[in-house]
Amino acid sequence: MRTAARQSMLGYTMMELVVAMAIVAILVSLAGPSFTSVTNSNRIAGEVNGLLGDLQYARAEAVKEGLFATVCASTNGTTCSGANAWQSGWIVFSDVNGNATVDGGDAILRVQRAFTSTDTFVPNPAVAAITFNREGFANNFGAGTLFSLHDATSSSNWTRCLSVNVIGLMKTLKYSESANGVVCT
Repeated sequence: MRTAARQSMLGYTMMELVVAMAIVAILVSLAGPSFTSVTNSNRIAGEVNGLLGDLQYARAEAVKEGLFATVCASTNGTTCSGANAWQSGWIVFSDVNGNATVDGGDAILRVQRAFTSTDTFVPNPAVAAITFNREGFANNFGAGTLFSLHDATSSSNWTRCLSVNVIGLMKTLKYSESANGVVCT
């Protein structure tokens, strides 16, 4: 008798399994969209902060060393591409002559590889390189530029911008915020 009673108590009933699977399915359906939102937000923040950090680093190096330092779009990590698509990557280098081109005496300080996502990171007006002089001023473009970062959906929820002006000040913006009279779109 005891073995028969013990064997009937092993395992779960079909009803218990169905209820447990239904609870798991409900929890996954609630957590899925939230998880996507968190991962999108973290990815976008990481991408815009990556360029912000490298621009600040280049500016600090230019001031510290008393030489030009340049950040430029780069697809190969060794030369400037001259492109306006910064999602393909960029490099930071010590630019001895300030010509925004990697020459023989220039040392590459940092390399950012291309984004693994389908996000786009484009400055307006178009800028392929930003060079900081020994005072920390950005000396190779007009009044400034606004880098717009968009995910594949171009949703305003995920749009971020990076404003860089001629005196070397940088600021990140969310959609519809403005800096220097330019609105992040």
